[in-house]
Amino acid sequence: MRKKRVMIIGPSKSGKTTLANWLNNYDGPLRKTQDIIYGKNTIDIPGSYIENTWMYKHLISVSQDASHVLILVDQSRCDNVYSPGFARSFRCPVIGVITKVDLMLENEKLCYKQLKEIGVEEPYYKISVPMGKGMGALKERLFSRQEK
Repeated sequence: MRKKRVMIIGPSKSGKTTLANWLNNYDGPLRKTQDIIYGKNTIDIPGSYIENTWMYKHLISVSQDASHVLILVDQSRCDNVYSPGFARSFRCPVIGVITKVDLMLENEKLCYKQLKEIGVEEPYYKISVPMGKGMGALKERLFSRQEK
């Protein structure tokens, strides 16, 4: 049986690799993700997979190895790269994560609206990896033994 990992999806520069490194307890240098990277606890998906709808079938296939899917929305940018109802493509739990919450505070409501349109149910996790904001609650949700 394969190990289930947390799959992280989001547009380019939304904080996917930074979050993956934190969830994997990795403190090394960041590098741009060109391919899907299987970490200790995560599956880090390049932004191009979500930015090109013809690649969705690959995301759905890879999600078979996921315990959860994290869909990231970057509060510092207002781009919406997801198709409406996209979250319903996955069989495992889908969690909405708003990244970079310490930037562009005026975009918070837009992020909530995007996650709802994507089909992600609340609660949403608002995080800032550099500031450590919201990270404990997200880690608790992902790695608690109660949810399977």
